[in-house]
Amino acid sequence: MAALLAEGYLGSVWLTGQHPSRDLRRGRYTPESMKHPGKMLPTIPRYAIRTYTNPGDVVLDPMAGIGTTVIEAMHLGRHGVGIEYEAEWVAKAADNIRHAVQAGAPGRGEIFHGDSTALPALLPAGLHGQVSLVITSPPYGSSTHGHVRTPGPRRGKVRKLNHKYGAGDNLAYRSHGQLADGFTAILTGSRQLLRPGGHVIVTARPYRRHGELIDIPGMVTAAGINAGLELVEECIALICGIRDGLIIPRASFFQQKNIRDAIATGDPQWLVQHEDVVVLRAPLSGVPASSPVSDRQTS
Repeated sequence: MAALLAEGYLGSVWLTGQHPSRDLRRGRYTPESMKHPGKMLPTIPRYAIRTYTNPGDVVLDPMAGIGTTVIEAMHLGRHGVGIEYEAEWVAKAADNIRHAVQAGAPGRGEIFHGDSTALPALLPAGLHGQVSLVITSPPYGSSTHGHVRTPGPRRGKVRKLNHKYGAGDNLAYRSHGQLADGFTAILTGSRQLLRPGGHVIVTARPYRRHGELIDIPGMVTAAGINAGLELVEECIALICGIRDGLIIPRASFFQQKNIRDAIATGDPQWLVQHEDVVVLRAPLSGVPASSPVSDRQTS
């Protein structure tokens, strides 16, 4: 599988974790935007955009954060469109768009401020029915692993930074049922914006809340089907590297600590080193189904 992907063929395992996130973003994103608690690894939208769209196509992220999907679409000659609920991240996404333009990205980028459960009213009418690909990811609870500061044994405890979402009414702070309802509304609106046969790609992974495993990928699949989309494929996008057949983990300090603590108490857990990728498709309106476009490349 790795050999096939290295040659540019489409596969169910995406080799998107070969380089650390910080290296992928250096010089491509503003330093201030690194504070977002739930950034998507840039190689994931990069691979998806190359695989499922052509230059000039419209790519949408309805939960855009700092605009990772938009920026990667711009650098690949697409029209990237993002919607973000938090004003702080809208501003930082706009900074990243300006930075991409200054860097010579051939595509266009736009960011809109609003609640994506109200799609498609947030976007201009000219985009309705024109989106080729939606890429997004739901929040995993009200906090993430964020950044870690380790000041040393005599200078205080290990600290978490940039691990909280903003406003308390964000979907990240809702119950699992409310998150499912909200995400279904987002995908329903996205379907109205898609061209016939356009794709929706959602990355997600299960997480633990008070020790209970929360099946976010399953929620995403159910939300897509309830929104009238067709489930096409379920893939995995690696967030670890692979060198000479060995896995290079990129787990955070707190991920590793939590796993060690669980194993010490007799609860066998493993580091999650991939994102589940749910691939959905809008109705084809009588057009025969076709495979993804031909300009497939790895990240």
